[in-house]
Amino acid sequence: MTETREEDTMSAEASGFSDLSDSELVEFLDMEDAEESSVSLSKPGSSELPGKDCKPISLQNCKKGLDVSSPMERFHLKYLYVTDLCTQNWCELQVAYGKELPGFLTPEKATVLDTGASIHLAKELELHDLVTVPITTKEDAWAIKFLNILSMIPTLQSEGCIREFPVFGEVEGVLLVGVIDELHYTAQGKLELAELKTRKRPMLPLSAQKKKDCFQVSLYKYIFDDMIQGKVTPANLIHHTKLCPDKPLGPSVLRYARQGGFSVKSLGDLMELVFLSLTLSDLPVIDILKIEYIHQETASVLGTEIVTFEKKEVRNKVQHYMAYWMGYRGPQGVDVEEVWKCRTCDYVDICEWRRGNRGLSSVLGPEAKETK
Repeated sequence: MTETREEDTMSAEASGFSDLSDSELVEFLDMEDAEESSVSLSKPGSSELPGKDCKPISLQNCKKGLDVSSPMERFHLKYLYVTDLCTQNWCELQVAYGKELPGFLTPEKATVLDTGASIHLAKELELHDLVTVPITTKEDAWAIKFLNILSMIPTLQSEGCIREFPVFGEVEGVLLVGVIDELHYTAQGKLELAELKTRKRPMLPLSAQKKKDCFQVSLYKYIFDDMIQGKVTPANLIHHTKLCPDKPLGPSVLRYARQGGFSVKSLGDLMELVFLSLTLSDLPVIDILKIEYIHQETASVLGTEIVTFEKKEVRNKVQHYMAYWMGYRGPQGVDVEEVWKCRTCDYVDICEWRRGNRGLSSVLGPEAKETK
């Protein structure tokens, strides 16, 4: 977790709630002609790898027989983002290389991502103004997010519309955090989650990305429902984040809290208010999951997708993905029939998987830990 001691606004990531709520980057990987991709793969067992120097990069070099730390330990991660698991749904090795080799994002992809973020911001500003609050600690950062949750709960209770709602919860022993684009009620009084996805090209995504997006909104419901049903506790959050609940909040945060009508002194005070409000507010579980695809240039709606929530399927996927983060197995590449995803992957020139299945067992050095 990033921290700062300077009197400045902490990065969104430091708050523990930053989440790539859009998926524009994947659009580069699911182009209309993806099935006709010219990416070439070596046959299983081949020692050659197309690339800059024809040498694959092993994600971890350890001698056989030595204990290997889990990705959570190795990357010093206290929590995961919902989009981490969603990217695993696309390609798990892409996630692994992204953690090992940060900074590979191309300028073109960064521009697309910035455009998507701007559209999300414009939607958020339709409902409320944004206020910059100087913070000095990670406790301050989380306090701001808790204050935002407290301000949104009454709106949901009165069947209003809210945007950028933070969610968090312990899933398979790991803290998972994210941000829901929008929650509102339908004419029939059902609570609907609306996820906005912007597209650079004026066309709907291929089924592979739709599958990834459907998993994302299903995870949001999975976590949100647990929050309002009291299945998430302050102890869970403190255990994973190592926050200090008794640490006094900064003057700017305290002033912001007073403006919102909250008399608190520490993060612990806020946490108590948030968890009580979530469980005693009688908020309903999310009834409908909807994904809306919008063209970046024209802001026109390209189409919508209504997602059927399958709790058992979501749980099974989460268990499988968390097994990698906990170090019980190595990362897996895409299936052969989905090799077109490699077409514009930033790590295509260094990916071990492209040598064939023979290289997968050595990606993490020794054999992955035995699943408990």
